[in-house]
Amino acid sequence: MNKISPNKLLNSKWTAVVPLNKEKHFVITEVEYDEDGTVILCLIEAIMSKRSTSIHWPDLKNTEQWLQGWK
Repeated sequence: MNKISPNKLLNSKWTAVVPLNKEKHFVITEVEYDEDGTVILCLIEAIMSKRSTSIHWPDLKNTEQWLQGWK
């Protein structure tokens, strides 16, 4: 299990264990919080295509889907 602080999500780098659309390396480009400090939006961007998609940030804790850093 990856340990992640919601405060350190922005600009963090991730590797998809199973490539998504032939893309493996991603970076978190946008994080929005509500007034309580809870993450309400997290955008992840593919390095090669610059394609962005919204992601449920706790999914990044699953080491069967995501690895922290670029591997």
